[in-house]
Amino acid sequence: MKAIEIRNKYLDFFKKHGHSVIPSAPLIPENDPSVLFTTAGMQPLVPYLLGEKHPEGKRLTDYQKCVRTNDIDEVGDNRHLTFFEMLGNWSLGDYFKEESIAMSFEFLTKELGIPVEKLSVTCFAGDEDCPRDEVAANAWKKAGIPENHIYYYGKDDNWWIAGEEGPCGPDTEMFYDTGKPVCGPDCEPCCDCGKYVEIWNNVFMEYFKDKNGYRKLEQKNVDTGLGLERMTMLLQGKETPFDTELFSPVMDKLKELQKVDSIESRRIIAEHLRSSMMIIADGGRPSNLDRGYVLRRLIRRLIRHMNKLQINLDELLTLIDINVENLGEMYPELVKNKEIIKTVILEEKDKFQKTLANGEREFQKEINRLKEQNTNIIPGKVVFKLYDTYGFPPEVTKELAQENGYKIDLEEFNKLFKEHQEKSRAGSEQKFKGGLAETTEETIAYHTATHLLNAAIKKVIGKDAHQRGSNITVDRMRFDFNCDHKLTPEEKQEIEDLVNKWIEEGLPVTKEEMKKEDAIKSGAECMFIEKYPDVVTVYTIGDVSKELCGGPHVKNTSELGKFKIKKEESSSSGVRRIKAVLEK
Repeated sequence: MKAIEIRNKYLDFFKKHGHSVIPSAPLIPENDPSVLFTTAGMQPLVPYLLGEKHPEGKRLTDYQKCVRTNDIDEVGDNRHLTFFEMLGNWSLGDYFKEESIAMSFEFLTKELGIPVEKLSVTCFAGDEDCPRDEVAANAWKKAGIPENHIYYYGKDDNWWIAGEEGPCGPDTEMFYDTGKPVCGPDCEPCCDCGKYVEIWNNVFMEYFKDKNGYRKLEQKNVDTGLGLERMTMLLQGKETPFDTELFSPVMDKLKELQKVDSIESRRIIAEHLRSSMMIIADGGRPSNLDRGYVLRRLIRRLIRHMNKLQINLDELLTLIDINVENLGEMYPELVKNKEIIKTVILEEKDKFQKTLANGEREFQKEINRLKEQNTNIIPGKVVFKLYDTYGFPPEVTKELAQENGYKIDLEEFNKLFKEHQEKSRAGSEQKFKGGLAETTEETIAYHTATHLLNAAIKKVIGKDAHQRGSNITVDRMRFDFNCDHKLTPEEKQEIEDLVNKWIEEGLPVTKEEMKKEDAIKSGAECMFIEKYPDVVTVYTIGDVSKELCGGPHVKNTSELGKFKIKKEESSSSGVRRIKAVLEK
């Protein structure tokens, strides 16, 4: 069964069970306070999981494009991906454990045809905070899962919460038995030997955790996630996602083009190319900051491995064409943005070739210093400096060292690189763990302020200036918009004055639901109009702003405080960035 068939079966199944199919949100989050990319299906639904009414009702389903960056360095093995697709279904205060589990079992066994004996499930074991989840376990037994295929684990395995505080609850996870032999007497779904592969996770949000402990939620939600690439691999009996139709055309072409054989390099190129193309299609551009840096890293890593396989970099155009043809039905945005994708990747390729040239010059300087010191070992800190400061790959440094009769202190480099990875991962996790927990009074205020800033920019710069992205924390807001020049001091002051004028006027912030076409006719603005469902939420601020948005927002602009622009700078070519704060 092909990936697109699995996706369509999933959406059709839940549609038959009363769910509204909503479109995938873009990979570049709009007004999201927590992450660089959309990392999970629940992320765009945060306001509705917190109780806000969704225009499409209480039962939702979708496929969601996701990017997670924690394991970029692991890509190349048989399972890690940075871009992936998550299938999900949600109950916003409607059905709960029994119905959720019954539907999951029916879909897996009837729609996908997975034999019951291939399935095992896990439930929450219970502790001093919350009881053992016998409700979920009994629901699985009633559905048809044998008791000896039901396992209980603690909070580390079967509990979900975003951050330290917020909505949370037990989850139940479904595992597919690959048929591999057990690795020992304790081989269970929690074992990572490869016999059991997790395929679906149903989270039951029934508690709220704060500094005083846990309490029951009034609105109980169900949030599920099923990884499409993994399910496709298992149903097709493949060893890795790279053996499925999602990657095989590019993998085959790489094998044809390579002069040096490396399955790891082919996987890195195929995965990073697909991820880069998806990010670019949704508006991402390479830079030295945040998501732009992630995209730059993906492109440069795939180029480095093309060099490693001795593949002419001009073949990038061929590989992009193959992906567009192969994935265009699943992701029409690749077809629509094919030329932009080519331009961005080729420009980055040219820049990286300059980086390699600069790195080689710096390498030679270091070699000359070492000659003066009469040593043939390159310190790890030098290798790391070339990598961290100049973007020079350590593999290239190693090759150049060998050519010059030098060795490198790998132990010191690996130590420094590990510290770098841990810092990067911690930063990424800190961004991700925001989610529900980071929806505070401060972030809600900043969210509203972005609407005022957008309106002010249009008045000062021109109506063709549009939002290109934003990032919000409890301390500040960052807003990107298209503009062909650096703002003058007068323009910045005029924008700031306009926002503060509207705040002082105490304009009401109102919300209404309407058909998407009616919202556009009414003058409402939004990013990625094609990504919105047929019924949308429109927020209006007095007579100055009208935008499609998921919320949440303040009730009146007088709640915002004083708006102050702290910095205005370039974000990328043709895009400017404003950093601002709200002072109480």
